[in-house]
Amino acid sequence: MSRRVPDVVFKTRVRDESIQHENPFRWEDKTTADIFAGKSVVIVALPGAFTPTCSSTHLPGYEAKYDELKAKGVDEVYCLSVNDAFSMFQWSKNLGIEKVKMLPDGNGDFTRLMGMLVKKQNLGFGDRSWRYSMHVVDGEIKSLFVEPGMMDNCPEDPFEVSDVDTMLKSL
Repeated sequence: MSRRVPDVVFKTRVRDESIQHENPFRWEDKTTADIFAGKSVVIVALPGAFTPTCSSTHLPGYEAKYDELKAKGVDEVYCLSVNDAFSMFQWSKNLGIEKVKMLPDGNGDFTRLMGMLVKKQNLGFGDRSWRYSMHVVDGEIKSLFVEPGMMDNCPEDPFEVSDVDTMLKSL
């Protein structure tokens, strides 16, 4: 039996040039179907915006090899984190991310339904995503790379199997 991604609504912000304001963005709901239906999508799920491993290695790795992923038939690459749309936007801007799309899971709905929501109270983070990556085709999870040792308040931040090179080898 195949596993499908959960049905949720993502609260996103999109640029709208018709808005005459210094911050020309508007709210736009994106459904799971909007993201995944009829597409080959890679998700890189991270514990948090501006955090060390996520910012120095994990997300930049996917950005650097975005074109290689596209060459293997991937339509889109999304970075998902239990952060709000504003934090995700500023994080991508800070890192110079231009190809990978940011996908805010501010309420943790998608992450919870994926079974990847963990407590990170030991770091003052509250509930966050465990680190993982996955390849999804038309809503069906084709491959899933979950970091080892998943647990609440994990004292470590494993980064062994959800990197872009592992993903590229699986495609």
